[in-house]
Amino acid sequence: MKRKTIDIITLGCSKNLVDSEQLMRQLEEAGYNVTHDAEKPEGEIAVINTCGFIGDAKEESINMILEFAQEKEEGNLEKLFVMGCLSERYLQELAIEIPQVDKFYGKFNWKELLQDLGKAYHDELYIERTLTTPEHYAYLKISEGCDRKCSYCAIPIITGRHVSRPMEEILEEVKYLVSRGVKEFQVIAQELTYYGVDLYKKQMLPELIECISDIPGVEWIRLHYAYPAHFPTDLFRVMRERDNVCKYMDIALQHISDNMLERMRRHVTKEDTYRLIEQFRREVPGIHLRTTLMVGHPGETEVDFEELKEFVRKVRFDRMGAFTYSEEEGTYAAKHYEDSVPAEIKQARLDELMDIQQGISAELSAAKVGKQMRVIIDRVEGDYYIGRTEFDSPEVDPEVLIDRLDGTSLIIGNFYQIEVVDSDDFDLFGKVVCQKNPEEFAFLLNND
Repeated sequence: MKRKTIDIITLGCSKNLVDSEQLMRQLEEAGYNVTHDAEKPEGEIAVINTCGFIGDAKEESINMILEFAQEKEEGNLEKLFVMGCLSERYLQELAIEIPQVDKFYGKFNWKELLQDLGKAYHDELYIERTLTTPEHYAYLKISEGCDRKCSYCAIPIITGRHVSRPMEEILEEVKYLVSRGVKEFQVIAQELTYYGVDLYKKQMLPELIECISDIPGVEWIRLHYAYPAHFPTDLFRVMRERDNVCKYMDIALQHISDNMLERMRRHVTKEDTYRLIEQFRREVPGIHLRTTLMVGHPGETEVDFEELKEFVRKVRFDRMGAFTYSEEEGTYAAKHYEDSVPAEIKQARLDELMDIQQGISAELSAAKVGKQMRVIIDRVEGDYYIGRTEFDSPEVDPEVLIDRLDGTSLIIGNFYQIEVVDSDDFDLFGKVVCQKNPEEFAFLLNND
């Protein structure tokens, strides 16, 4: 057990990760050595940042707490603290059930942890973070909470109303991260499109993205977790005109059947959805759409599911994830609907939907063979450099594998122009067209 060392364990989404990174920076300033996602306790103190979104995530969080609680009982850990969404929602219950935890904190009061350690929170470091991602990209959280009232979702219960960060603060953080070597920004929020409504009385996402794109050193901006109703259509212009705004949109659609959309309280129709997708593809040529779909929501019939399958076949999403409905206490669905679809049917529908998408993904990947694409290198793994195109978000999307054994020497965090030479169901295989960064190559051409 290392003295003055704290282990931070992050579970759940990238928004949680940003919270952990902020805490890590504060702890380092207080004189601690900090590890991230250690499998076993390395220090005298551990902090688990939990997720409370759906059943599987809650179970993972509880199991992690229990594992570290056992380590504490065995003398391998002196202090154990828990924070995050699960703790926010079930703080009192958890405190009773797992007494080995020294203290539980919610999602927003983790600053108290510093006080309980006898350390001060440094206000001047409010935009600073200790990045746990590769140094060339970072997640950029622009708001917290959500004002939507989707039937199945407990996030508004956990995080409260939508709260936008001031634009000036976000831009200051981007400049700070650029100065630290960050080139790529994953812009995240529970609901991107609502950004600014509370602070500026209108949707300000297009203006924010334009301002971020103007900052020197920002190479890629990628947008995550949009809502289809009342989509700010000026964003199409921004994505079309700005080269450093990736032609990529992560927009959770959940379903297509009007019956299900109404039961889910999505405030959008089948017709609206098709129209929005068509508008995306018309106004932002080449855009890659990622979506998330849900199966097994109360009331989903075979007819609804057939409609969903037809939707996936017809639209041919570039990226798609899906999950089964999980009843969450306190939600509209839990209060008003019976969880009527059997678990085995939910799973069968999920498997069938993902099988359809796997075939589509394979075809879309194969269509890229022979094309040249700009790629950023994330890491080295075995015999390959692993990179991504502007159409690929870290950890969730396909990657580009470049053979290391052909004599190519690439630098992690740099951009390269590659030719796609092969593909499988999801990933691409590429070779470097020229050894220089595309930026260097363009400079040489212009000055030849």
